[in-house]
Amino acid sequence: MRKGFFFAFEGIDGCGKSTQIAEIAGKLQNDVIPYHITREPGGTVIGEKIRSILLSPENNEMSIHCELLLYLASRAQHVQEKILPALQRGEIVVCDRFQDATFAYQGYGRAVPLDTLRNLNAFATGDLAPDCTFIFDLPVQEASARLKQTGKAPDRLEGNSGEFYEKIRKGYLDLAARDPDRYAVFSGMEPVHLLAGRVYEKIMQIMNTNDTLSREG
Repeated sequence: MRKGFFFAFEGIDGCGKSTQIAEIAGKLQNDVIPYHITREPGGTVIGEKIRSILLSPENNEMSIHCELLLYLASRAQHVQEKILPALQRGEIVVCDRFQDATFAYQGYGRAVPLDTLRNLNAFATGDLAPDCTFIFDLPVQEASARLKQTGKAPDRLEGNSGEFYEKIRKGYLDLAARDPDRYAVFSGMEPVHLLAGRVYEKIMQIMNTNDTLSREG
């Protein structure tokens, strides 16, 4: 039985989601709430090996189908080995990307039909979905500038065109508009600490609401 809560942080590369995850981890720790921070692709020994294949610029010849199946393979292992056990222990799981990255990147970005992606993803995850997906929206030019400021060489995904990332940004916003109860969209332009406070408030609201419903049920 699932006792914990599952939150995914999403957005185009450079949107600031990793910074927000670090902020939220600090708040959970201060409030002595058990949590598990993880990422995709990765999160397990097997997943991290798949991540290195997916993100290496040496693999630019990778086909769309190969890319998709590698992401799903990493996710399948991740769910079974790390995410479900943490949820069963009653922990708060915060994941840097999950299923909506597939819908946005491979769906809107690579033009793979969303119905196909949803079916394959359901098989990989056993229908596990986040309680809420937080989307940090940021203009593509601003995200690109932030990535350049890091001085890090772009990985295989980051090396894609601005047009590709415009499609992904639109994809995230479309997904959120279609199912507003399962998404929370925030501007990645907000000051880090202010934004983290708003995100944490939303997380606490979701947890408290579900606890109340559980007791009433």
